[in-house]
Amino acid sequence: MKVTTAHARMTIASVTPPSVPRLRLEPTGSRRTLLDGAWWPRSTDPIAELPGLVLAIDKIRGPVTRLVLAAGGWDNHPRRLSVHGRVLRLGYFTSQPLSLLTAICERNERVDLLVVAPDTASGTADTAMILAATSTNPVHAQNIISTVSTPALRAAVDNAPGDAWETDGGRHAPAEHKVPETAGA
Repeated sequence: MKVTTAHARMTIASVTPPSVPRLRLEPTGSRRTLLDGAWWPRSTDPIAELPGLVLAIDKIRGPVTRLVLAAGGWDNHPRRLSVHGRVLRLGYFTSQPLSLLTAICERNERVDLLVVAPDTASGTADTAMILAATSTNPVHAQNIISTVSTPALRAAVDNAPGDAWETDGGRHAPAEHKVPETAGA
């Protein structure tokens, strides 16, 4: 980890290359979806996990300028993170569900992602990610894991075509809503 100062605030930069995120996005980019997709980080270290996610969202939905995260979901809470030559603002909120991350992109467009806990079993994580990235998904982020644990739904999602991963917007790759206020400065 490298620490620099920027605008009298600490900016954190990872000294390791960004990891390839386990990310699945709803393919149409529709603004009418409940969630835009899902992300399954490998740890709860924001310095290790967030740069790869930001770069992947940048390529698909445009440059990310800010991330809104659950205060309780991360090992530490850097307020600024250097990603690919720019400084990204991070906000941690007690009101944000642990299972939700919001990326604010240029033009104030937002990308709402289910965050699957790192220790989630592979089958459950995959099923949750498929559901979150489905444009007709009616389930809120905080309820998806319990919903996909239902045998009937799990079977329906598991029987979806296996090649849908790349063709439905999910990939392995290096707005109008109000953003909640910061919990604690």
